[in-house]
Amino acid sequence: MKKGLLYLFLFSPLLLWAQAGQIKGVIVSGDDGEPLPGVSIRILGEERGSITGIDGSYSIAAEKGNILVFSFVGFKNQEITIGSESTIDVTLELDNQLLDEVVVVGYGTQKEKDLTSAITTLKSDEIVKSPSGQTMQALQGKVAGVQIVSNGAPGNEPTVRIRGIGSFPSSSGSSPLYVVDGMFFDNIDFLNTSEIESLSVLKDASAAAIYGVRAANGVVLITTKGGGLNQKSTISYDGYIGVQVPKNVLKMANAEQFVDYVNQTGSTADISLIDNAMQRFGRSRINPNVPNVNTDWYSEVMEPARITNHALTIAGGSDNTTYSVGVSYFDQEGLLKTKNSYKRFNIRSKVDHYANGWLKVGGNLNLSNGVKYTADNAAWWRAYHAVPILPIFDETNTDATPESFASAQILGYRGGQNPFVNLNYQDNRLDIRKILSGVYGEIDIIPNKLKFRSSYNVSMTFLKERNVGLPYFITSGLQRENSTLSSTRSTFINQFVDNTLTFNQTIGDHNFTVMAGHSFRDESFEFLRGSAENIPTDSEKTWYIDQTLDDASIEASDGARRVYGISYFGRTAYNYQGKYLAYFTIRADGTNKYQEKWGYFPAVGLGWVVSQEPFLQGSSTFNFLKVRAGWGQLGNDAVAASDGQSTTSAVDLAIDDTQVTGTSTLDTFDFLRWELVSETNVGITAELLDSRLSVDMDYFIRDTENAAIPVSLLLQSGSVNRSVGTIRNSGFEMALNWNGKISEDVKFFVGVNFATLKNEVIDLFGQSHIDGGTAEFRQRTIVGEPLFAFFGLKRAGVYQTQAEVDADPIAIAEGLVPGDLKFVDQDEDGDIDGDDRVVLGSYFPNLTYGGNIGASYKNIELSMNIMGQRGNKILNRKRGELIFTQDTNVDADLATGVWNGEGTSNTYPSAAGLRRGWNQQLSDYLIEDGAFFRIQNARVAYNFRDLDLGSQMLNATVYFTAERPLTVFNYNGFNPEVANGVDRQVYPIPAVYTIGFNLKF
Repeated sequence: MKKGLLYLFLFSPLLLWAQAGQIKGVIVSGDDGEPLPGVSIRILGEERGSITGIDGSYSIAAEKGNILVFSFVGFKNQEITIGSESTIDVTLELDNQLLDEVVVVGYGTQKEKDLTSAITTLKSDEIVKSPSGQTMQALQGKVAGVQIVSNGAPGNEPTVRIRGIGSFPSSSGSSPLYVVDGMFFDNIDFLNTSEIESLSVLKDASAAAIYGVRAANGVVLITTKGGGLNQKSTISYDGYIGVQVPKNVLKMANAEQFVDYVNQTGSTADISLIDNAMQRFGRSRINPNVPNVNTDWYSEVMEPARITNHALTIAGGSDNTTYSVGVSYFDQEGLLKTKNSYKRFNIRSKVDHYANGWLKVGGNLNLSNGVKYTADNAAWWRAYHAVPILPIFDETNTDATPESFASAQILGYRGGQNPFVNLNYQDNRLDIRKILSGVYGEIDIIPNKLKFRSSYNVSMTFLKERNVGLPYFITSGLQRENSTLSSTRSTFINQFVDNTLTFNQTIGDHNFTVMAGHSFRDESFEFLRGSAENIPTDSEKTWYIDQTLDDASIEASDGARRVYGISYFGRTAYNYQGKYLAYFTIRADGTNKYQEKWGYFPAVGLGWVVSQEPFLQGSSTFNFLKVRAGWGQLGNDAVAASDGQSTTSAVDLAIDDTQVTGTSTLDTFDFLRWELVSETNVGITAELLDSRLSVDMDYFIRDTENAAIPVSLLLQSGSVNRSVGTIRNSGFEMALNWNGKISEDVKFFVGVNFATLKNEVIDLFGQSHIDGGTAEFRQRTIVGEPLFAFFGLKRAGVYQTQAEVDADPIAIAEGLVPGDLKFVDQDEDGDIDGDDRVVLGSYFPNLTYGGNIGASYKNIELSMNIMGQRGNKILNRKRGELIFTQDTNVDADLATGVWNGEGTSNTYPSAAGLRRGWNQQLSDYLIEDGAFFRIQNARVAYNFRDLDLGSQMLNATVYFTAERPLTVFNYNGFNPEVANGVDRQVYPIPAVYTIGFNLKF
């Protein structure tokens, strides 16, 4: 008893202190009185902190006199000094001025109001609205100046272009640099959208210059989700199931339209093939002049496909540790009726630990395992050209094995045309395994002033690709006698070490942040490739090269490369009274990739917060107004390393009437260096009318100097790459957003963004042009025009009558007839030749736009996004390939729209004319408008708040999403999203309808 009293006496002061020092309370919104989960509570001047739970409650150990700081995105910060109370309930007021929000920039953060660069940030709730396995797809139409070109194939990333293309397409890519939690990537196909906390796009050079040679095409910074200090463990689930539906399916000529078209060609050979089809398959009961077969090949090769996503995350934290762990599973089937899918399973973790008052350490790990089955993409090309009078199966084709597929060759056509043959007898699998990991340590050398951070990140990608061709026999011209197998193992290992020292100082009205850093990168790649024929095909277990029955068919090759880089960089951010802003960066990059080892890339940004000036303070219109300007230079090391060859060939010469044999040596070596991007950006950021309206405007000029372009060799054929070109992208971008409310229960928002773009070649090293594409489908790069512009003849209509032909000397000289195309004689020299070709357009849109609108009523939320583009052209190469083969089908618009007598068409030639070389020249007949408007995303959601489950409180959201339900365009194809502007076999972009659930408890 005495010992118990002694313990009570000794420890009672400590118990009393603990009881008195534990502050509890509930935090609610001043807007609607609802509890606010996720509010940060910290003690001013200390690292200790806490965070509210789902019910808005919190608890934190503190002492009398401490100052508690309550902060939450979208609400005004509040500071409360602790007195003798133990319970402090807080009401946070909405902050219409969101410019104090912190934005992630290269190797650090800045307040949005202090930015001098063009940076756009999206939060998690906006990203997850799009049901896609590819994160960047969620940005389509949401960021001015960022063009996203969708890709419908399962697991394939969209094409991403930030402010156009500055490199010659055959010399370098246009993809941006992705930085995920400080780690560099060329693609982010391993990320699940539910794992992302925020995404920032650094669009201009002054923002991206800190990344030097990796940032020439822009930078995308991604922060994944983590936990919070003193946060009770929360479990979150986000998942959806849905269906992908083919949309805007191109109408092909049906059997009757096809027969009518063939009859109009006047080709007795092709008309006889229709007779062969009627003899083999019978005559239609509806029209006895048509075979009793009417196959819609697009409808046959496609079907609706399933899409599924599940993501589970557990996050929380103690006094000095935060953590987040999660798993996710994504499954997307393809539209083609074959093995065509993408599955990905991810495991990730993220931990941050305050070891003591001056040391913070942490790490993250992401394991991604994906499997992609790639269908034969040429199925789209074959489905376009396959004649509708051919069935899928032909039971009378008894020689076919293993299945009795039909072949157009049996009817007399040159090709088999049946797309199901290739779909069924190919098996292409790609295993994608990635290990992504990083650790860091952060030391507060001088608390809140001087900080050192060191990090090591490594990404390892292991690709296993296996392509199998299974044997089959349909006809003698449509068969694969022996099975084929090719197998490739590729390994990518990239390692990065970054060290930074950051100093913050405030002296009166002067605020400085100075950062200096060093970076080392080691990027390696190696592959081993083998192939063989005649492997057993009974089971996938035998699909290995060593199983071949023909050892002589085995071939093998391997290769590797390794690139090192060392960088030194620094940045100074300065502001005076929050009114005058300055931002300076410099980076020096060294590499073993080029003969020129070092590149130096400076940048500067300036800003003036006009609304802080006395003449605007108190303005009823402007709550915030900032004018900013920036200039910077970036390098591009995506250009291939210098390459070439020395060729020796035998040459015979006549010397003194005697044949002499000698040798000639030809050296064709590139000499390449950094491409240098110089960009000037001026912009305005403003908030008006009680901060309900936000405005961002930017104008930029972006020049790529030392662009790697092909330069023709003197006195010999061929070309080499030289860093001598100049390419310019310029444009204007604007984003407007309005937030308002009609009542406490009814709120709404409206936003719109648009961007113009002019892509222009400035210098080609004195060359008049550089040709691209093919001779039949010419693209040409010309000074003053866009890269790879379409180049051909311009139509003046169609010759309607013989009198019109007789009145035109060109038509007479060329032997033309009514129904042939009439071309513009550009040089007015009385003939049509190569000199009459002109630029017919470019695949770059000169205007892209997007918009969003939404409203909420109590627990119901509605939102819709739109997007579109105009000014771009598409080469409809599918139609143009009549130049190679003329006994195939055509689309319904062409089949029914060909000229068939005076006045019937002034756009398309006659059916017979389509087969004449005159009309097959590249002209604007094949160049079509790629403009479109789309409802990108429509979503309705219902929120269940604070459901009492006894020991747990549950917040839940049920939502329905329609992705791309409507696209309006005039192009004769599935859709006008064609990455390089040439449509030969583009995977269709489906509409996606999903129902999903979000649970948090």
